[in-house]
Amino acid sequence: MPVLDRIADLTAEITAWRHDLHAHPELQYDVHRTAGIVAEKLRAFGCDEVATGIGRTGVVGVIRGRSHGSNRAIGLRADMDALPIQEVRDLPYRSSVPGKMHACGHDGHTAMLLGAAKYLAETRNFDGSAVLIFQPAEEGGGGGEAMVQDGMMERFGVEAVYGLHNIPNQPLGTFAIRPGPIMASTDRFTITIEGRGGHAALPQAAIDTVLVASHIVIALQSIVARAVDPLDSAVVSVCAVDAGEAFNVLPQTAELRGTMRALTPAVRDLLRTRLRSITENVAAAFGATAEIDFASGYPATENHPAETDFMADVAAQVVGAEKVERDVAPMMAAEDFSYMLAHRPGAYIFMGNGPSAGLHHPEYDFNDAAIPYGASLWARIIETGLPIRE
Repeated sequence: MPVLDRIADLTAEITAWRHDLHAHPELQYDVHRTAGIVAEKLRAFGCDEVATGIGRTGVVGVIRGRSHGSNRAIGLRADMDALPIQEVRDLPYRSSVPGKMHACGHDGHTAMLLGAAKYLAETRNFDGSAVLIFQPAEEGGGGGEAMVQDGMMERFGVEAVYGLHNIPNQPLGTFAIRPGPIMASTDRFTITIEGRGGHAALPQAAIDTVLVASHIVIALQSIVARAVDPLDSAVVSVCAVDAGEAFNVLPQTAELRGTMRALTPAVRDLLRTRLRSITENVAAAFGATAEIDFASGYPATENHPAETDFMADVAAQVVGAEKVERDVAPMMAAEDFSYMLAHRPGAYIFMGNGPSAGLHHPEYDFNDAAIPYGASLWARIIETGLPIRE
C-alpha cells in the first residue's frame, strides 16, 4: 500500500508543527518547550497514557488498540534535540535562537511521529500498544541510554523498538536498511604530550612537542591502513591540535584531540590498543612522554535480522519494494538508538531527504515532502506488527 490517505491529509498540519519546532531549537536535555508541546499534543490526540521526565526530559505516549486481546507493545522512537550551529538560510521558519538550529532533522522526526500518533489514536486499528518515544539529547548527550536506564522498556512493556533518520541526497520516497551494524561506535581521545620547552633557536636543548605531535598524527594513520582488516571498517581522525603561543618558543606541552569509529567491538578494542601503543612509543622515541585519555561514546547501532526484514517489508508497503535498499552500506557516524537496540530487538532505517545540504551543515533543512513517507511507515509498523486477529 502507498502513503496512507489520512496521513496525506494530515501532512500540512504536521508540516506546521515541524516549522514551529524548527523555529525554536533546543539542545541536549534542555528540550522543555519541545517536550511540553509533544506531551500536550499526545494528550489532545487521546493517548491512553502520557509520561514525561523519562530519561530527564523524554516523553512517552501509549496508544492502545481497539482490540485488547494482546499485551504486546511496539516502540517507535524520534529524537527531539537540535545542534549548536548558526543557521544561515533565510527560511520563513528559520531558527529564532542565535547559535542553535535543527541541522539534523530531529524537528522532522518528532513531527512525523506526532503525525503517526494522531492517526493511530484516531483509528486504533491494531491489537496491543503503540509506545511513542520522544527522546532528548541524541546529539552527544546519550538520551537514549538515559531513557533505557530509567526503566522505559520494562515500564511500558516494549518488546521491539524501531527508529529512523533522514539522509540528505538519498532520493525522496526511498528507504535503506541492513541487518547487523548500520552505524558506528564512537570514542573520543585526548593525547597530552610532555616534552621540554625552550628557545626555538636552540632546539638541541629542548624536546619539541610540536614535532612529536606531528609524528604521532602521521603514525596514527597506520592503524586503519595496516592494523585493521581491509574488510572491516574503521576511522581514526585527529581533529584538533593545541600547542604553543609564540613564534619563537618550543612549547613544553602539546595536545591532540580526535575520534575513533568502528562497526564491531573487536575493531573498537583494536583501535584503542593500537592508538595507545603508537602514541606512547612514538613519544618515547623522541624523549617525550604522552598520556592518553579515552572518553567512550555511543556503541555501534546493530539491527536485529528479523526486525530488519520486518521493517523493510513495511517500508515496501509504503513506497514499493524497488525503493527499499535492504543491504545499504553502514554509516560511520554514531547514533544513541544503539542503547535501545542493545536492550530490545529492533531496527533502524534511513529515509531519503532528497537533494539537500548535509547533516550538521548550517544550510541543512529537513524536507517536508518526506513527512508522509515517515509518518506512514510508523503507522504501518504498528498496524502490521500488532494485527487484529478475528
